[in-house]
Amino acid sequence: MEINKKNEIDVTENNPIIEKNKVPQPEMKSGLQEKKKLKAEGTKAENVKEVVRGKHKVLPCYDNRELSWLKFNERVLDEASDEDVPLCERLTFVSIFSTNLDEFYRVRVGSIYDQMIISDKKRENKTYMTSSEQLERIFKRTKELLKKKEHIYNDLMKEVKNYGVQIVNFDKLSKEEKDGMENYFKNNVMPLLSPQVIGKKHPFPFLNNQEIYAVALLESKNNDKICIVPCRSSVFNRLVQIVPGSGRYMLIEELILHYMPMIFENYTVKSKSLIRITRNADIDIDEIFADEDISYRESMEEMIRMRTKLCPIRMEYSRVLDEKVIRSLCKELNLKKEQTFHQETPLDFDFVFKIQDMLRNRKELFFKRRIPQVSTAIDKTQPMFDQIEKKDILLSYPFESMTSFINLLKEAAADPNVASIKMTLYRVAKNSQVVEALIDAAENGKEVVVMVELRARFDEQNNIEWSRRMEDAGCRIIYGIDHTKVHSKICLISYKKDNQVKHITQVGTGNYNEKTSKLYTDLSLMTANEDIAKEVAEVFNKICLEQVVEETEHLLVSPKCMQSKIVELIDNEIEKIAEGKEGYIGFKCNSLTDKVIIKKLIEASNKGVKVDMVIRGISCLIAGVPGYTENITIKSIVGRYLEHSRIYIFGKEPLDKIYISSADLMTRNTVRRVEVAAPIYDEAIKKRIRGMFNIMLSDNVKGRRMKPNGKYCKDEITGEAINSQEYFFEEAYGEHKVEKY
Repeated sequence: MEINKKNEIDVTENNPIIEKNKVPQPEMKSGLQEKKKLKAEGTKAENVKEVVRGKHKVLPCYDNRELSWLKFNERVLDEASDEDVPLCERLTFVSIFSTNLDEFYRVRVGSIYDQMIISDKKRENKTYMTSSEQLERIFKRTKELLKKKEHIYNDLMKEVKNYGVQIVNFDKLSKEEKDGMENYFKNNVMPLLSPQVIGKKHPFPFLNNQEIYAVALLESKNNDKICIVPCRSSVFNRLVQIVPGSGRYMLIEELILHYMPMIFENYTVKSKSLIRITRNADIDIDEIFADEDISYRESMEEMIRMRTKLCPIRMEYSRVLDEKVIRSLCKELNLKKEQTFHQETPLDFDFVFKIQDMLRNRKELFFKRRIPQVSTAIDKTQPMFDQIEKKDILLSYPFESMTSFINLLKEAAADPNVASIKMTLYRVAKNSQVVEALIDAAENGKEVVVMVELRARFDEQNNIEWSRRMEDAGCRIIYGIDHTKVHSKICLISYKKDNQVKHITQVGTGNYNEKTSKLYTDLSLMTANEDIAKEVAEVFNKICLEQVVEETEHLLVSPKCMQSKIVELIDNEIEKIAEGKEGYIGFKCNSLTDKVIIKKLIEASNKGVKVDMVIRGISCLIAGVPGYTENITIKSIVGRYLEHSRIYIFGKEPLDKIYISSADLMTRNTVRRVEVAAPIYDEAIKKRIRGMFNIMLSDNVKGRRMKPNGKYCKDEITGEAINSQEYFFEEAYGEHKVEKY
């Protein structure tokens, strides 16, 4: 898995439908024009093949969701091998790749595994693979990516060594160092260990999710025995310094593994290794606790406890582990051999942040410091209320500061004319200023209604704790709708002015989280538009009644009024082509999986509509496939900040319709959740969003373009190098001329 001279990512798990490198990148023409062009050039139709899986014909422009996600995670890993990325930041990308993979296995692989157990006859609706077929491909691809990660990590650690920090094993120690480590182990580690030999009176222990254990096969007179030693403890330092001030360290689990013979001194250790278990996290909270006589918050707390005990879905191990041990572990953990993954790198990468702390004084090893700026659209000397009443304001994170929105909430909490604040919360920071402002508002006598989504995966406990605090302060807390997550990012402030009830509405693409607003790219619209306020109020009212919005005029609101309206807007662009006009669609999102929308995009492409998409992660649609998607381009941007904003553009200016949204173009978002997309009516903001979208399309530094075979490659830099994220920060800093809007 190497990157070739043209920066093309060599993905060995090619799209199974399209033969390697046979489909040329076509010009943007209608499907009929392209077919004529192919025929004129003597290109045979076999170059784009359709295959049959089960009884289904698989179109060559579809990709499997899970395999597409693995391609995305490889793009993350490729950042770790990019020499233009500072060294310590490259270590971060290795860690992100690994934690991404952990969550992928816990959530997606766990879900597919559950489906396979129930029935392996059901096929997913793009490439029509069964669950077992998907798992086979996932496991194979994972092993290839882990091998690639191993090479990258080893190269990085060689570079880190040049800066005086080194992770070493015992074979690199002198006799004096070995003696010192033995004394350290005897005095500081061994007394705190809890080793266990597996036998009739010592049943196999419960292995915690994502914790590291040392295992060994012990030679015995009657029967060989397996032993297990937990390697993580709150009192252990993960990095053990070999000699004070030397910059040479050993991982605590490697130290424990080396001294296994000392722990089991009456046995002969035949083989030993480190293992790490990943457990399934796929729980349907509504289904499991539907009939329980407990509160919803209590059921969520019980779900969190349950999740720690769900079945293992993956086992990683270092060293060459004895087959007998692998078989025994698989039996105890109910795993198949293909669910085990051998690695020659550490099994957990949280220690890289300790290394970064050691090198913090070497500024060249880190990204240039960037601080979110106050938007040029905001006057810091004037109240936010007055400014928003005069004009709509758009904030672009992390380039612009979230502080302006927090100031709006603080003004609302203190203003005697404010009657109520209504807000949806999905993920918030540990020390949330947003929640503190809501608590202040409630304590000041405002009506504060907060829709807290307790089902925000892996943030449930934080949301539970905040919901209790807000409830104690007098906020009215609601938890949404059964079987339908509320993922929208909306805030409605109602107040009296000149004997009239007025509203300030905020609609965003990302969470109300101060920490992630500095790490994720998101958009936040603040407006005094009463039409938008009226429909946002309707969203809140329906949620309170455990219902969903049935019809809208301005907003797009799932689950009933988003997918169908997006399809209608795409149809409008198709109609323009029939009228001899130009049709255009632009989407920016995290993922594209909604088959209804995908089919409509294929139709639009074949009718001659130009479609540009910036999709960070999963795309079940393959761009540039002759006869299907040759008028579609897809670019993925993976860089310093996590691309998270969602933008929908329909048509060319000045008649274009532009929305920002909380929803990805995934079925779960468009028809199974409550999501909100807000129209942009302010012409200056529309112009700004168009410009942002065009810069992202032009990104030739962190952008990778999808090819017709499903691979991604960087554009060759022939003119100016454009890193869109850096461009937007330069804009925020005033480092190049920007029009004030």
